[in-house]
Amino acid sequence: MKRILVLENDTACQRMLEETFSPTFDISFQGSSDALKSARSRQYDAVIFDMASGTGGAMDLLRSFKTAMPNTPVIVTSRAESAELVVKTIKLGAYDFIPKPYSVARVRHLLKQAMEERSKKNEIDYLRHEQNVVYDFSRIVAKSPAMKAILEMLEKFSKTDSTILMTGETGTGKSFLSGSIHFNSPRRGKPFVKVNCANIPETLLESELFGHEKGSFTGADKVRIGRFEQAHGGTLFLDEIGEMGVALQVKMLRVLEDKSFERVGGNQTIHSDVRVIAATNRNLPKLVEEGSFREDLYYRINMLTVDLPPLRDRRECLEALASMLLTKICRSLGKKIPSLSPSALTVLKSYQWPGNIRQLANTLERAVILEDEPVIPAESLTLPDLPSARPHLASNDSGRFASLEENEKEMILDALASCLWIQKDAADRLGVSPRALNYKIKKFGITHPRWRKHRK
Repeated sequence: MKRILVLENDTACQRMLEETFSPTFDISFQGSSDALKSARSRQYDAVIFDMASGTGGAMDLLRSFKTAMPNTPVIVTSRAESAELVVKTIKLGAYDFIPKPYSVARVRHLLKQAMEERSKKNEIDYLRHEQNVVYDFSRIVAKSPAMKAILEMLEKFSKTDSTILMTGETGTGKSFLSGSIHFNSPRRGKPFVKVNCANIPETLLESELFGHEKGSFTGADKVRIGRFEQAHGGTLFLDEIGEMGVALQVKMLRVLEDKSFERVGGNQTIHSDVRVIAATNRNLPKLVEEGSFREDLYYRINMLTVDLPPLRDRRECLEALASMLLTKICRSLGKKIPSLSPSALTVLKSYQWPGNIRQLANTLERAVILEDEPVIPAESLTLPDLPSARPHLASNDSGRFASLEENEKEMILDALASCLWIQKDAADRLGVSPRALNYKIKKFGITHPRWRKHRK
């Protein structure tokens, strides 16, 4: 329950606030002498402070509150209202000023708004701290000699401005490590922009990278700034660069050499200081031989090369990676962090992981969603080419066959996971309408953190 500290001498106001907020909030009414002491020893989510209740100087008391509780919103009330008084309280850190008499609805709205903003600020501060931790090379999971050597190399590369080419199978961590390079480079305070060349149609990729002028093609109703301009001073990560068409490769070569380009439909030369990190799971030398990738561009991006080993070749990392991913997944899903049973660990270590770290993360996420026990058994790990205790029409741990509802939920989870939790795509895959799928999702209580941002 949220705690609110109230400094208010007027008994009518006290009664009104108590009747309004006591069912929802833990309200503490205190005098000025006890309130500051309480604020220093107990956590409060908000303070309602009437200026008339402050003895020994209301402004001094407000200043002391903000020193003792710098992140706690203080709503100031007073019968006296002047521009000077309002400005003074806001400068001292008050969240807002309400003149008396005030409506309960106004106070309720301000309290809700203040606590939501505080929650967002705490989350942003946490994520900023996490960003430094996540991208710290010393905290990246690397137990195998090969990965340790790669991280040492990347740490050196991060200090330079040279173009980097990262190769390796899908899901080996190329995107994540590109972020590590940027946030450990002199460009860390500038933008870090990602573009997946495989996900954007060839006809639109040029506009995505370089922008376009108004009227340059049908639908171009305004000027668009491209990714190279957005990343000015920072880093541009070009994932799956091997999928880029030959015509666009010419323009890419120029921007890498001259750091200049023109928007689509424009004639003004734009200069952009960008460090490029490229990645691919394709065999670029073979593409050069076949004529589908320009040889000069290949040599231009091949200045500093890193080949990431697949997960099956770095099994020493697997247990630590699984533990790290479990923590991250449970935090995202709001579930208690489980552990993997010895048999589950054996399964993970014996599997070949064709999808690498991405497949490992998806496998663990699915197991966490399905399990409510503190230990994840091997039977909860659904992997291709491996028997599972949860396949369709499978029997459960007691030996009985799973119910129709259990199998139906299983099918829905499979479809959602394979469609990156996009409900419309999962509905198409299952052959049902999005409305029908949404009904089943609610029925089975299926949730996912990626859906939260779309809720109002």
